[in-house]
Amino acid sequence: MTPQFLAAESAASSRSLTITLFLVFVAITLGITIWASRQTKTATDFYAGGRQFSGFQNGMAIGGDYMSAASFLGIAGIIALYGYDGFLYSIGFLVAWLVALLLVAEFLRNSGRFTMADVLAFRMRQRPVRTAASVSTIVVSIFYLIAQMVGAGALVSLLLGIKPGTTFLGMDAGTAKVATIILVGALMITYVTVGGMKGTTYVQIVKAFMLMGGALIMVIMVLASYKFNLSALLGDAAAQSGKGSAFLEPGLRYGVETAGDAAKTFYSKMDLLSLGLALVLGTAGLPHILTRFYTVPTSRIARKSVLWAIAIIGTFYLFTLALGFGAAALVGGADITAQDKAGNTAAPQLAQELGIKYLGGDTGGAIMLAVIAAVAFATILAVVAGLTLASSSSLAHDFYASVIKRGNASERDEVRVARFSALLIGAVAIALSIFAQSLNVAFLVALAFAVAASANLPAILYSLFWRRFNTSGALWSIYGGLISAVVLVFFSPVVSGSPTAMFPNQDWHFFPLSNPGIISIPLGFFFGWLGTVISKETDPEKYAELEVRSVTGHGAH
Repeated sequence: MTPQFLAAESAASSRSLTITLFLVFVAITLGITIWASRQTKTATDFYAGGRQFSGFQNGMAIGGDYMSAASFLGIAGIIALYGYDGFLYSIGFLVAWLVALLLVAEFLRNSGRFTMADVLAFRMRQRPVRTAASVSTIVVSIFYLIAQMVGAGALVSLLLGIKPGTTFLGMDAGTAKVATIILVGALMITYVTVGGMKGTTYVQIVKAFMLMGGALIMVIMVLASYKFNLSALLGDAAAQSGKGSAFLEPGLRYGVETAGDAAKTFYSKMDLLSLGLALVLGTAGLPHILTRFYTVPTSRIARKSVLWAIAIIGTFYLFTLALGFGAAALVGGADITAQDKAGNTAAPQLAQELGIKYLGGDTGGAIMLAVIAAVAFATILAVVAGLTLASSSSLAHDFYASVIKRGNASERDEVRVARFSALLIGAVAIALSIFAQSLNVAFLVALAFAVAASANLPAILYSLFWRRFNTSGALWSIYGGLISAVVLVFFSPVVSGSPTAMFPNQDWHFFPLSNPGIISIPLGFFFGWLGTVISKETDPEKYAELEVRSVTGHGAH
């Protein structure tokens, strides 16, 4: 039986080592942030990092932004608990980049300036469209932020050795998780308000190197444990998972065949389709990813940065296979769920086991756990900073400067409002995260993808490629997709009516699927079409100008 927790003395050394490494990372990144703040003099510096980043730098930063707690903690956990079905997340997240590359990256860089709404409002009435885009950006970002905060809470209770019935500094496991969520929220607000896009980008580049390096070391250790025999690894993972051969086959989590219940079987298969749609289409509508295309000087470099991102992210998602199956084999499904029911701590628990195996005893386990935990914290901090920046930029640039001030705000006022907005959004994300601690972080991110694909993607594609599209269509598309996705999530088993719901003791759900994408994404496109055809507004000259700009870059900022 694999030990679940370290002995008392090594637990104490693990705590001190982990906290030290974490503080070192925080000190380095705060130094980068303070340095960046001295270079941040204009709105372009704050929102787009002065458009000075190379394709490789931006590709690394995109990777740092995208390889979130969902990727490192959530996907590894889902693969460790559900085997084959968990890897669907890795495939979906990666394939999504092809959609972003082919349909969005270059056109967006050429057409916009700082935010997604710059493209949507180019040939529409500015104020209503920018308001809608700002609302959508904030909702998607908060869904995504919740996932990162929940990951941070799960991670810290493992690191500090806090389990039910034990305490740390007088805090029980629940209180420690809440304290961690608040700490991470405070740090992310600091990164954004002080460093802007430039500081956030460098933090993400540093984090991407750390995450890739840490994951590679773990993968080599896992494969070496089985003499690089993948068949032996998979066989052991299936045996230790408690699920047997079903662990390596589809249908353990999605598309489950329920004998004698055709409706339940149908809903499970629809959930799989819904998840796939959300993952593949969601990336191209994520505001914090879209704003990264503005940090490079040309559309050609934007395209190159996406290619770098695909290479980095693709390699990492191959690593998640070894991490997930390695955790199932070396830690075991029972020990993973005993620490965290959603599986969010599978990767750090695997690191601990590998440390015991290769570095010698409990101290080796403590060292390895501390290193990987520091990497996971770096991951969470970098991603939450990017998300907070995207949503605060939208509030300041789209809502304050364009709607309230009607384009008459000074750059200084705009940046000041962006910094205040980061504080507000961070506070909301912290409050909501406290209620979502029972949910798997990869699953939470899939919800953010569904909302982004429902509300943002239809409006972006229609705006870039449909001449007839107008203000009414943009508003119907954004609000229709957004409201349908959020309402379906609220009335789904994610929020109530299931043991792992946000409110497990309540039940008001009537929508049977966990992911709303299969309904809300088509609705977003339908509402965009309907809103357009019922309005007579059209501006072919403005569309022609946008078309030329998006394809050639002529007139781009």
